[in-house]
Amino acid sequence: MSSYIAPSQIAQRQIDFFADKHVLVAGEAEDLFPVELAKHCQSVEVFTTNYGYYRQLADHENIRCHFGAELTAQSQADMVLLYWPKAKAEAQYLLAMLMSKLGTNTEICVVGENRSGVKSIEKMFKPYGKIKKYDSARRCSFYWGLCEEIADEFDLKTWFKTYTLNVNQHQVTIKSLPGVFSHGEFDVGSQLLVDNLPKLKGKVLDFGCGAGVLGTIMLMNNPDIDLEMCDISALAVASSQATLAANQLQGKVYASDVYSDTQDNYQFIISNPPFHAGLDTSYSATETLLEQAPSKLSKNGELMIVANSFLRYPPIIEQAFGQCHVTAKTNKFAIYHAEK
Repeated sequence: MSSYIAPSQIAQRQIDFFADKHVLVAGEAEDLFPVELAKHCQSVEVFTTNYGYYRQLADHENIRCHFGAELTAQSQADMVLLYWPKAKAEAQYLLAMLMSKLGTNTEICVVGENRSGVKSIEKMFKPYGKIKKYDSARRCSFYWGLCEEIADEFDLKTWFKTYTLNVNQHQVTIKSLPGVFSHGEFDVGSQLLVDNLPKLKGKVLDFGCGAGVLGTIMLMNNPDIDLEMCDISALAVASSQATLAANQLQGKVYASDVYSDTQDNYQFIISNPPFHAGLDTSYSATETLLEQAPSKLSKNGELMIVANSFLRYPPIIEQAFGQCHVTAKTNKFAIYHAEK
């Protein structure tokens, strides 16, 4: 029981809601509760935008797992189990997509931690039908509802937020889907990184690309590089692809769980690495990124990252590379550089 996150524990308490149903799990799910759920209902499918979670579930043959920015496969689900995501806009996005896809008479159960704002579902679900809270435990809530209204047709293109940034004489168009890191402005850390990048050449990896701001600017400044961009989030991958296209640029963008799908022999690995996972802080992906970087770099390859200066990354970089240079610093951020 304790190996489940709190929202799964409350779903487990209400397991009777799922009996005989074809359940589609979506949202911020991150444990193996769907595997147990499959024993209590007709079928379980999982739709996730998180490539790491997709890889974790891919081996379980009694679960159909879908990964992407939207659900394109046919689904027989008559009930959705939605794990409330950390970004409210992402919850709206998932509801609009799933209710459009699955249609009227689809039941929905929503679980989430109270501090994550799960109560918003009461208002957010109104256009689709009725929803009501049935349980609360472990500082989480459990809602059940029914889709009674025909939802608008879902069109992914209308969900991009588009804005322009002026960065070092370049005007950059950014396309960003809900829940993707980019706040409608160029964040201070990324600006510091861009200002301190050397001339780039060869194969360059933008790790944790988000909406693609960094990769786009690197390509504008260094048109000859062979750019790859990766992120664990399908929403980020779709955003970066749209951002490159909006700026008439070409690069390879794909999903990767740290280095799971990357190549090696990169001349540069450059990152403004994420350190937020869900509502809790997580550094493990970045630590793996740093520890394994030398094995992914070519002979004189270089790693450059920007990070909050309070994070203890230099010792990890030193351990991996034998050195770590601070090439720039503000009161909040530091640029770390190492050569293989």
